[in-house]
Amino acid sequence: MKKSLVLVLAIFLLSISSFALVNEGYESPIVKVVEVAAPAVVNIESVRSAPIQIDPYIRDFFERFFGQQIPEYQTRGVGSGFIFDERGYILTNYHVIENAKKITVTMSSGKKFDAEIIGGDSDLDLAIIKIENDEGLPTLSLGDSDKIKIGEDAIAIGNPLGLQNTVTSGVISATNRSIQKPGGNGNYVGLIQTDATINPGNSGGPLLNIHGEVIGINTAIAVDPQLGSVNIGFAIPINIAKRFANTVMETGAFDRAYLGVYIDDITEELKKSLGLKVDEGAYISDVVAGGAAEKAGIKANDVIVEVDGKEIESANDLSSLIATYPSGAKVEIVVDRFGEKIIFEVTLGSRVVDVVETYFGLVVRDITSEDRQKYNIRSSINGVLVEEVKDNTYALGVRAGDVISEIAVNGVYHDINNVEDWIRVASSVEKNSYVALIVYRSNVRYVVQFFYR
Repeated sequence: MKKSLVLVLAIFLLSISSFALVNEGYESPIVKVVEVAAPAVVNIESVRSAPIQIDPYIRDFFERFFGQQIPEYQTRGVGSGFIFDERGYILTNYHVIENAKKITVTMSSGKKFDAEIIGGDSDLDLAIIKIENDEGLPTLSLGDSDKIKIGEDAIAIGNPLGLQNTVTSGVISATNRSIQKPGGNGNYVGLIQTDATINPGNSGGPLLNIHGEVIGINTAIAVDPQLGSVNIGFAIPINIAKRFANTVMETGAFDRAYLGVYIDDITEELKKSLGLKVDEGAYISDVVAGGAAEKAGIKANDVIVEVDGKEIESANDLSSLIATYPSGAKVEIVVDRFGEKIIFEVTLGSRVVDVVETYFGLVVRDITSEDRQKYNIRSSINGVLVEEVKDNTYALGVRAGDVISEIAVNGVYHDINNVEDWIRVASSVEKNSYVALIVYRSNVRYVVQFFYR
């Protein structure tokens, strides 16, 4: 019995040793990409301060009788980024560092740096920060997102859920995706879709190709209300980021392009009544005199169907895409003019508009036609558009893109139709007044009240 057992065991061991390993010595090319790229991927921690929400009467009582301001509370956010310039410049998402009072960058080695904000753009959701270091820094090379193909490898590196230098891989699932931004303020356009797993904390990290080149900046994930995350991620194409970075590093700001058109979506009624020959695109109801579109030869009743090879399905697609270019950029625009396709070479103008002195921590400006399209502002709503929130001590909850239509001061209402009205009323508000801002967001009215001290 023992001899039989020994014989069976010997045969079994011999049979194992006779099998060769499959792909012995093979190493996935992803390993090499990670070895080269990971050191340039950083963890970004931002500290934000916000006032405690409290009844203005209680706040006033506390400050009058105790002589102290109610302290702010701090929140922390974590995201990712990557070094793209050896001088210490880092690309990330704007929402990772928005309103940050302090930014700390941690390298994969554990070394920490304080960072400063060089420039950011909330519409593009892109930002550049910088760290100072005397030693050489690892960097990532930037690829060409216009050349990527569906099905090719995609590698994401970042800090999901605070787990530093996590690597996931998949493929490019689709390109030129358009999704609505959180809060409904405009769209992300031209996005890269991937099934490489992306989670909170991956924001701002690189999406790489198999050659180790950055092809996108991981930005958003799809979430089903019932299923939760469904492993569909989106990245901002690196070519958009390059346009942004080049402008910011040269000038310190991103001067957004302006086409100079009034646009609408194509509806069945519009198509049939005007005799249009397309089902999708951005219909031009009028052009701005002296604007980039008029100078190039684009006319009212034209339908823009393509910009630099990217299909335009709606008015929102057009305004969001043009916003990714700096002023002075040259683009190729294809219009449908009652069935005839015409190509125009357009030099985009500047979208810079006058902003006014800050009151209540808010920077505002007049509303443009593009603003009405982008933020879905009804023509019946007048006021000033919030360009930036510099300090939310008073106007807590107000954000860029909101429209302020009225100001009430101690029970007296004042209509705000333009920046002149805003300056006249806001500058006259005296200390120790009760103030209410009548605000519209997505055409919904709400009130922000505070005690101005």
